Amino acid sequence: MDQENANVHSQGMPDVDVKVLFGRRVRQLRKAKGVSQEAFAHEIKIDRSYFGSIERGERNVSLENICLIADGLGVPPAELLIFDSLPDTASRRRTRAR
Repeated sequence: MDQENANVHSQGMPDVDVKVLFGRRVRQLRKAKGVSQEAFAHEIKIDRSYFGSIERGERNVSLENICLIADGLGVPPAELLIFDSLPDTASRRRTRAR
C-alpha cells in the first residue's frame, strides 16, 4: 500500500476509530430525538457516565448495548453504523476556537 492511501480503509473511509464514528452517530441520532444524554441513558437503563463514554468513542460497545441504544432511538441497529454523513466535530471545535 502506498503512503498516500495508507490512511484509507478498503471501503474508502478515512482511518478514523470506529468507536469514535459510532459515538458520533449515536449522539447525532439522540440529539435529533431531542433528548439529553442523561435522560436517554436513564430511559434505556445504561449508566449515564458509561453512555457518555460511548458517545465520546471511548467504549467498544457490546451487541446487546447496541440493540438497547437502537431500540431507545427507535431505529434498527444497522442505522447506528451509517457513518458517511457525520460532521467532523474536532475540526468544528478548532474553527469555533479561532
